[in-house]
Amino acid sequence: MDFSIASILLLDGLTNGAIYALLGLATVLVFTVTRVIFIPQGEFVAYGALTLAIMQTGRVPGTVWLLLILAAIAACMDIFSAWQRHHRVLPALSSGLKTLLIPGAVAALAAWAAPLQFHLGVQALLSVAIVTAFGPLVYRVAYQSLEDATPLVLLIVSVGVHFAMTGLGLLFFGAEGFRNPPFWDNRFPLGPVMLSGQAIIIGLTSLALIVLLWLFFERSLYGKALRATAVNRLGARLMGISSHTSGQLTFAMAALIGALSGLLIGPSTTVFYDSGFLIGLKGFVAAVVAGLSSYPGALLGALFVGIVEAFGSFWASAFKEVIVFTLVLPILLWRSLSGGHSDEEH
Repeated sequence: MDFSIASILLLDGLTNGAIYALLGLATVLVFTVTRVIFIPQGEFVAYGALTLAIMQTGRVPGTVWLLLILAAIAACMDIFSAWQRHHRVLPALSSGLKTLLIPGAVAALAAWAAPLQFHLGVQALLSVAIVTAFGPLVYRVAYQSLEDATPLVLLIVSVGVHFAMTGLGLLFFGAEGFRNPPFWDNRFPLGPVMLSGQAIIIGLTSLALIVLLWLFFERSLYGKALRATAVNRLGARLMGISSHTSGQLTFAMAALIGALSGLLIGPSTTVFYDSGFLIGLKGFVAAVVAGLSSYPGALLGALFVGIVEAFGSFWASAFKEVIVFTLVLPILLWRSLSGGHSDEEH
C-alpha cells in the first residue's frame, strides 16, 4: 500500500463515516430521550433511497400507501384513546383527524407530484418529507403505549419493528435494487485522489445537520424540552413536558436523519429493501463507541468505523463487515470493566 492508495481509502472512510455519524447521532438521540435502542434506524435509510428511486421512474412510491396505512392505524388508536378519556365523539374524531392531517397532506402531494417527474431536488425533498412523516407514526403505533416499559422490552419491540419494516419494504418496493443519480457529479483533483462532488455534498450536509442539531438543542424551546426529558423523564413530566410529544418529535428527527442519509448514500451504492440493516448497524456501532450517551463520541466513533471499514475492505474485502462489527466486543468489554453498574430503570 502506497500513499495514494492510503489517501483514497482514507477519503472513502471519512465519506462513509459522515453517513454513519448521522445514524449514530440519531441512535443516541432516540435512546437518550426514549430509552429505545432503535434497531430499525437503517430502514429509514433504505426507505429514503428507494422512495427517491421510485419517484425517478415517474411512479408513486410504495411508501405513500404505507404512510397512509400507518396513519390510519395511528388515527384509530388516537380515536380510541380519546374516547376512553372523554367519552365524547367530537374530541375523539378531532384527535384522529389531527393524526391524519400531516401524513395525508404529504401523501397527497407526493402522489400528485410523482408522475410529473420534477427536478431531482424537488423529488429529494418529497422523499425526505414522506419518510420523516413515518417517525411519529412508528412511535405512536409501536412504542407510545409502552413508554414506561423496561429497556429490554423496548429492545424486543424494536426487533419486531425492524422485521415488520423490512417485510413491508419487500412488499412495497420489491426485491430489485436501485441506485440514485448523484446530486453533483463533478470531480476535483486533491493531491493523489479525485474528490467527487457527491463526497463534498455528503460532508457539507453532515456538518450542517450536526450544527443544526446543536443549535436546536441549545437555542430552541423544543430542544431544551428534549434535553430535559433525556436527563430526567419524571422531572420533565412534572414540569409539564409531554413524554408523548417528546417521543414523537424524537422519532421524527430520527426519520429525517435516516431519510437524508439514504439520499446521500443512494448514489454510491445499490440499495435494496433490506440494505438498511447493515448500514444502520454500523451507525449503532458508532453509538456504542459513545456509550449511547455522547454526541461527540458518536461522531468520532462513526469516523473511526468508516476508516476501519475502508482499510478492512482493502486488506480483506470478504471480511470487512466482520471486522467492523467485531469492534463492538472489545468496546463493550472495556465499558463493562470501566463503568459502574446500576439497577435497571423502572
